[in-house]
Amino acid sequence: MRAKKNEHNKPKPSLREELVLWTQGYNHIAGLDEAGRGAWAGPVVAAAVILPSGDPQLAQALDGVRDSKQLSPQQREVLYERICAVAAAIGVGVVSPQDIDALGIVPATRRAMVTAVAQLSPSPDFLLIDALHLAELPLPQKSIIKGDALCLSIAAASIIAKVTRDRLLVAFESTYPGYGFARHKGYGTRQHRAALHHLGPCHIHRRSYAPVRAATRC
Repeated sequence: MRAKKNEHNKPKPSLREELVLWTQGYNHIAGLDEAGRGAWAGPVVAAAVILPSGDPQLAQALDGVRDSKQLSPQQREVLYERICAVAAAIGVGVVSPQDIDALGIVPATRRAMVTAVAQLSPSPDFLLIDALHLAELPLPQKSIIKGDALCLSIAAASIIAKVTRDRLLVAFESTYPGYGFARHKGYGTRQHRAALHHLGPCHIHRRSYAPVRAATRC
């Protein structure tokens, strides 16, 4: 029987992309990522993180930062605070379920990212983005497939986005009891599907998503 791979044996996100850009004269490089694209309920949340250039201890200070999906909730909470302490700037964008239904999830994700970039101070001079390209922004940028696993600033953004969104869904638990939002964070679990069919969709469900539409018809 093959041993299960340990997540900690996976390659760490590095500063390779940032180091190249810093040597080219870019000083405020923002990594961008999102959380919640696949969920049935709740907003999509994007984060933008600028890491400080010229800090020889940066990689050490952010040791443990990974793609948020590789981390436990407890690890994400600890690293969230560490990123907030180290980052030169952090921006967050939130797009509602209603706007996701109106726009579609990819345009809504782009809107969240644009909002996150607008929150940054100082403003970025280059963007490193997980998978997407933001034609809406007249900034030099690079789209990186699996960027949250490869690029440290994108990985940091993935943690900020994930923790921010998880906290929102935990808060929704008391407003919309019975769905289990604090547990599954709006994603498609068996518990969530059962609650949907029993209670019907609530205000934060994405009505354009097939499982929610199916529950609406019941």
